[in-house]
Amino acid sequence: MKRIKKIAPSIMCAPLLSVDGCLRELEQNGADLIHIDIMDGSFVPNYTLGTNFVKELKCKTEIPLDIHLMIDDPEKKLEWFAFGEGDYVSVHYEASQHLNKALGMIKARGAKAMVAINPATPICALESVLDDIDGVLIMTVNPGFAGQALIESTLKKISRLRQWLDDGGYAHIEIEVDGNVSFENAKRMCEAGADIFVAGSSSVFSKEASLPQNIVRLRDIIEKSR
Repeated sequence: MKRIKKIAPSIMCAPLLSVDGCLRELEQNGADLIHIDIMDGSFVPNYTLGTNFVKELKCKTEIPLDIHLMIDDPEKKLEWFAFGEGDYVSVHYEASQHLNKALGMIKARGAKAMVAINPATPICALESVLDDIDGVLIMTVNPGFAGQALIESTLKKISRLRQWLDDGGYAHIEIEVDGNVSFENAKRMCEAGADIFVAGSSSVFSKEASLPQNIVRLRDIIEKSR
């Protein structure tokens, strides 16, 4: 099965006072998704972008949104967020008391239902929801803050998950990686089996080159690392 590799720039790492210009650059240079981190200060020790920002972003771009809900009890709050056909929405296994319900709510609006798992959560935790999901988001750092070092053991986790899914008849399920997706780490993650790359300050938004140059470089890396 030929897998399509996707780049999901993390808008949290963009200069927020010039988001409009950044969106235009992302559109012009082939970003596949726009990753949006939503943190509630409870499930993770940080606050970030909120419901109004998601709504505004949905109106400003044709690029599908990739909404990562790092919030407690997402099934009680999904209706607050603007998403629909073609968007991706991730809820954390560790944060939902009614995971099947949350996934069903996402699918009912035409979006891709994703389950996110923290670095210490084993892949076997996903067994009961494999028939309900379109993808798995593997955190390769502990959630909450950008700029953390890659947790090396998560590379083996990506590889094990890809093999488990393929062997079990779930080859269609995508694997997304989030956390220190640098140019160097993206190659290793791709080789392990990742499909979607949440790109932040260590790649797409790196100040070492322009945003268009960074996207081209990252695209080249993941295409050559299949």
